[in-house]
Order: sequence, then structure tokens, then C-alpha cells
Amino acid sequence: MPDERHEDHQDDDDIVTQQPLELPRQIEAWREFFELNKEYLTALHDQLRAGKPWIEVAFADLARHSPEMAEMLMEQPEEILKAGQVAIEKMDMPTSSEQARERVEIRVHSLPREQCMLIRDIRSKHLNTFVQLDGIVRQKSDVRPQVTSARFECPSCGNIIPVLQLDTKFKEPSRCGCGRKGKFKMLSKEMVDAQSITLEESPENLDGGEQPKRMKILLKKDLVSPMSDKKTNPGSMITIVGIIKEVPIVLQTGGQSTRFDLIIEANAVLTVQQDFTEILLDPEDEREIQELSQDPDLFEKFVASIAPSIYGHEFIKQALILQLFGGVHKSRDAGVKSRGDIHVLLIGDPGAGKSVFLKRISSVAPKARFVAGKGASGAGLTAAVVKDDFLRGWALEAGALVLANRGICCIDELDKMTKEDTSAMHEALEQQSISIAKANIQATLRCETTVLAAANPKFGRFDPYEMISKQIDLPPALLSRFDLIFPVRDIPDAGKDEKLASFILTLHKEKGGKEGIIDPKKMRKYIAYARQRCVPQLTESAVEEIKNYFVKMRGGGTDGKEQAIKPIPITARQLEALVRLAEASARMRLSEKVTKQDSQRAIELVHYCLQQIGMDPETGQFDMDRVTTGISASQRSHISIVKDIIQALERDVGKNIPIDDIVREASIKGIAEDTANEVIEKLKRAGDIYSPKHGFVSRV
Repeated sequence: MPDERHEDHQDDDDIVTQQPLELPRQIEAWREFFELNKEYLTALHDQLRAGKPWIEVAFADLARHSPEMAEMLMEQPEEILKAGQVAIEKMDMPTSSEQARERVEIRVHSLPREQCMLIRDIRSKHLNTFVQLDGIVRQKSDVRPQVTSARFECPSCGNIIPVLQLDTKFKEPSRCGCGRKGKFKMLSKEMVDAQSITLEESPENLDGGEQPKRMKILLKKDLVSPMSDKKTNPGSMITIVGIIKEVPIVLQTGGQSTRFDLIIEANAVLTVQQDFTEILLDPEDEREIQELSQDPDLFEKFVASIAPSIYGHEFIKQALILQLFGGVHKSRDAGVKSRGDIHVLLIGDPGAGKSVFLKRISSVAPKARFVAGKGASGAGLTAAVVKDDFLRGWALEAGALVLANRGICCIDELDKMTKEDTSAMHEALEQQSISIAKANIQATLRCETTVLAAANPKFGRFDPYEMISKQIDLPPALLSRFDLIFPVRDIPDAGKDEKLASFILTLHKEKGGKEGIIDPKKMRKYIAYARQRCVPQLTESAVEEIKNYFVKMRGGGTDGKEQAIKPIPITARQLEALVRLAEASARMRLSEKVTKQDSQRAIELVHYCLQQIGMDPETGQFDMDRVTTGISASQRSHISIVKDIIQALERDVGKNIPIDDIVREASIKGIAEDTANEVIEKLKRAGDIYSPKHGFVSRV
């Protein structure tokens, strides 16, 4: 037995003697790496002179220099990175007195593919290893200081005891060499800035319907500097390189749970180029795209491919194609921006295929989010402030519109959302930003998102004898922000119904379902290419065409008739919509110039929408007020006439005015009895008049 014990002891000695040999070798390898790679040495000098104590190192360069050290970095990252810090300390570097206290951080990026993981695949065997993750920032806490080490003095013997603070709980020394226990005096503590963010898996990596998994990331030191802070705003797409650590869970009883939480201590944060898409195109794809763009029937092919399982609705399909390509974002002097995104609203009868359009667009668009009315709140769409458990504070969480930044957000059942929730969308649709001021967090998030929304009419189905604009039960302020509003009507028609029935039944008979001329993958690549490469400019002929249409529509408001209040047939918002649609049409052809034909296509779409929604049946003229304010110009004219009648009668008959007298006077001025009664009801609801007794009204 004693022999065995002696052998065990000897093995321990061997391990102890091996360890120091290992460390000097690592330090030496790092020193050689910096000395042999002159560009890193120069970068290190430049960084330290600029007062930035960190250096970025590509993993491939490290593996080329020392494969065994690169391998060890994957398994024992903390040890290898500390050796690198020691190596830099031993080299003769220009440092200020302030920097002399802190070590130079080595930030490793571009790990091999084997180390790139999905959050859902992380297991206990990966603890304390080096990994690379891609994802979208969902939450972000405030920056708070965190203690890394503290120095204590023993009151009995004056001994100085340094204690490293690696755990979440602050540690004091348990005893001193002189035998004293407890009550030590703290001399100093070293602190670093820390911040926690929550990373969510990218929607591109998920199969349909999967719940994206999340992971807490801890950022320290230069990773939370004001410059790096912009990288990690909620909604940003980032790549994290870091070490997986476990965090003990403390139970309510005060004991420690057998379960542990996971957190990743970030070593490097890289921004993924967040263009319209993260799709990479090879030369073969580019050649195919260029070939396709030369096709004279390109637009017709796209329209036929956008939703091949839906019969008809040609204008809606055209609008959706142009929406996917989008107009051009413009930033003018003094920071004024004008949006390029085209917002489309589909309002229609149940079973008319609105949701199919939305689902199809969310699968074709390279970056899309799909949300539905009752399941979406204002905070879920824009941004929310939530409690942060890890650093004990408040954190900002991005909603669907922010996460779909530079992409498309499909909102179904818009009419089922509450007024408070839809009002949260106003700023996102027009200003393309989300401002939030809650629980001491004031932030503005970017939200360059295209919105495609669908809703049902006020009573579930359109009434064929009532005006369409009266049946849209959405706030006028929200409606006016949509460039195109389409009513999707389901009206019985023998010839049409026969074609529709045979189309749907043929669809069910075929096994694979109907496919478009251009398959969705190719379409997605084409759209991504167009949005990345093409910035079309308006030509003189295109400008002239749009201007003539606008002036003609505005001038055609009265038809030479005298009217109390003139209808506004088209507003500046529609003018901007025309420009965006024309730019999208040019972008679809991969053209750098917006031609007269592009303008005509845009005018055709806008005119179709105005005919459907903005026509006043009383006058037969276009009236945009009907949509944007909910009251047409003719109604407004009637209201002002009835108000004048009430004022005049008050002088003649006194305070209480008989309703019959008002109706009689109104009919003399050409207002029908029904209309006059409707106007009186409107004025009552607005609080301008009240009814003191039956059959009489009084001014307030």
C-alpha cells in the first residue's frame, strides 16, 4: 500500500513539473508568431500608440504558424490567450502608464467551419471551448462595471492578499498566512466595463416553424466601447467568437442548483454585412441573372411566378413584385432621409387568398418575418424593454419590424390588432426608425423595413352597395402611410367562377402543385442582386410623365364646377409612391435609369388603387381625403353648409332648433334628407351640437 501511495504522489509531481514547461513553450510560440508576422507587429505598435490595448488575429494565420497551438486554443482557450498576453508584456512595446496596468487583449476571428455552431447544438461537452456563433441581437443591457480582482490587507500582519473575482459572487480572502480569519481591509479593486446581450439564431438557419434558440453573451472591456456599441444594437446581425462558460443558479433557499446556466464570454464581435440579404452569388449565378434581365417578357414572368397557386389578381401581383425590389433610399443634406420601401395593404373578403400572398412573399424575400394580428403586440412589432437577469438591470429587446431591417415584414390580420398596437407602427412606416423611452432606456433603432399587411373589411366582408373606403376599419393616419391599398373582392360572376373552379381543381389534381416560370430560389437571388447592385436614377422623360399625371389629377378636382370645398384627388404622398414604384420597375430590369415606361407602369398601379378606393360616388371624382381622413370633400362641404344653416336658424328661432327646419333648409341647398340627417348625427357625435329634447338640437 505505501508503495502505491508513493507512486500516486510521484505522478502528481510529474504533472506539476510538466505544466511550467508547457507555458513557456506557449509564450515562446506567441512571441515568434508576432515577430515573424511583421504586419501583426506593426498593427500591435499602432494600436498601443493609439491607446487601444487589443489586437485582432486571424485564426488561419495562427494555425499556419503553429498547428498544435491553434488546436490547443480550441480546447483550452483561456490558457492560450493568457500566454499570448504574457508574451506581449515581455516584448518591448510603447505603453502609457495607464496601459501598463491592463493587459493587451488578443481577439481571434474567422474560426474554422468545425467550430462554427448553432446555438441549439451547444452541449455540456462544449464547456470551456472556443466557438463561433452567428445570430441576431435580440436584447441588450446597459453597460455596468464589473470587478475582476481586488487587493486586501491583513490588519494583523499587514500582508497584502490579491483575490481574483471570477465568479458572479464577490469573494473575500478566507484566511491570512498569519492565521487571521475574516475582517480584511480592501485596498483597491480593478473594474472593467461589462454588458450582456442576447443572441438569437438567424432565421436563415432555421427550418420553417422552428423556435429560434437564444444565448446570453457577456461583453467586456473594448467590446463595449462606444465604437463597438453600434455593432451590437438590437436587430443587428453579428458573429461572436467566445468561450462557453457555466453560471451557477442560486435557488430561493440560498443553496446552489444542480442545473447550470450557459453564457458565452465573448472574445471577438464581428458585424455581418447586413445588406438586403446574406446570399452569396457565384459567377454562374451572376451570368444567369444578367441573362434573365435581358428577357423582354421579364415583368410578365415575374408576375406569373410570384403566387402561381392564386388565380387572377394581376395588379396585386405586379405591386408585390415591385415591392420586393423596392425604391432607392435617399439621404439628403442636413440628415433628411426619404424612404425607398414600398408599403402595400391588401383589404379583402375572407378566402380571397390574402394570407397566401403574404406567406409566399415571406418565403421568396431573402429576409422576411411573418406576424399575425392577435399574436402580435406593439412591443412585439417595434421594441420592448425587459428585465435583464444577468446584470440586474433593464435591457432593450428588438421586435419583428426591427429584426426585418432591410427586409420585409408581413403582417396578417392587421384589423385584429388593437389601436395602441397599430399606432406603434406609424413611426416605423414613415420615418423608418423606432424610438423608445422606457425604464431609463432612450434609444432609436433602425427600421428600414418594407411592410406588406393584410386585413378584413369592417363587417368581415365587403358590402357591394356601400363605398369601399367606408368599410375599411383602420385609422386614417395608418392608411395614409401605405403607398398602395388593394381591395381583394370576391364577387360572384359565372364566367370568372368557372375559370377559378377549374384552375383550383386542376391544382389539386396535379401532385407537385403549380410552379412558376422562375423558381423561388432563382427569384430570391435575382432580387438580392438587384437590391445590392442597382441604384436607378430618374431621367427627364420619367419625371415629366409623373409630373403631368400629378398636375392633371390635381387640376381635375373640380371639373370647372363651383364647389364649397374642393376634393383633393391625389397628395404628395402618392407622388412619392409613384417615384418609388418607377425606381423599383427600373431596378427589376437591372437598369441604372428610370425610363418613361417605368413611370407609366407606376402610374397604372397607383391609378388602379385610386379608382378602387378613392372614388367619390356622389361626384364621380377622385378624393384622397376619403382614405386619409375618413371624410370626403363632398361630406365636408355638406357639414359646413349644415353648420351655417344651424347658425342662421339659431338667430331666427332661438336656442332650440327643430331638426325638421334644418332638413328643409338643407334640401333647398341641394342636400338630400338622408344626407342631412347623417350630417346632424355626425355633428352630435363630434360634440358640436346636442339634443335637449326629442326632435330638437342646440349648439354647444
